[in-house]
Amino acid sequence: MANAKKIAELLLKRYPSPKLALNFSTPLELLVATILSAQCTDARVNEVTRQLFKKYRKAEDYARADMKRFEEEIRPTGFYKNKAKMIVECCKRLVEDYGGDVPDTLEELTGLPGVGRKTANMVLGSAFGKQTMAVDTHVLRVSNRLGLVRSDDPEVVEEGLVRQFPKGRLTKINLAMILHGRETCTARRPKCMECVLYKECEWPDKTGR
Repeated sequence: MANAKKIAELLLKRYPSPKLALNFSTPLELLVATILSAQCTDARVNEVTRQLFKKYRKAEDYARADMKRFEEEIRPTGFYKNKAKMIVECCKRLVEDYGGDVPDTLEELTGLPGVGRKTANMVLGSAFGKQTMAVDTHVLRVSNRLGLVRSDDPEVVEEGLVRQFPKGRLTKINLAMILHGRETCTARRPKCMECVLYKECEWPDKTGR
């Protein structure tokens, strides 16, 4: 079994102050940015939200948005029709049920249109300062390669990581894992020879080829 304590220690030494690559200043902005980030790079999302967040400042603004115009505004992020519908419907629910505020519990967030468990955990961890483990493609890949979990089910992976890592540092470790997956433990041609976790990794193909 992988040594979760050692892995956390090495990750946080490599990334002592990890942060999300998405730009945001409020829970609503992070919620919208995370929905837009599906099948899109964070850099592209940040380009789009630079202007979007100046125009749409409250949930009410998104709820009243002209759908065709909004679709064009977020078109560069891909799958823009579906994303536009999700964001507008989500914000309508925020206005109707929460007075325009973004709720701060997993149950309430996942009850919103277009918000899954990963998105909810991202918002809770980085916008509300709660301790969460958001399982994106990077975390899924890294945790399986390291041998921390052996599952392709994000919820199973989340449960396994929460069980093994220190409860008070979950979000920090989560963000460090995302950065590690993005920079070193990439899907193709991982940089195994440069990896700070090389000795702790159980992946049988630790060659980086």
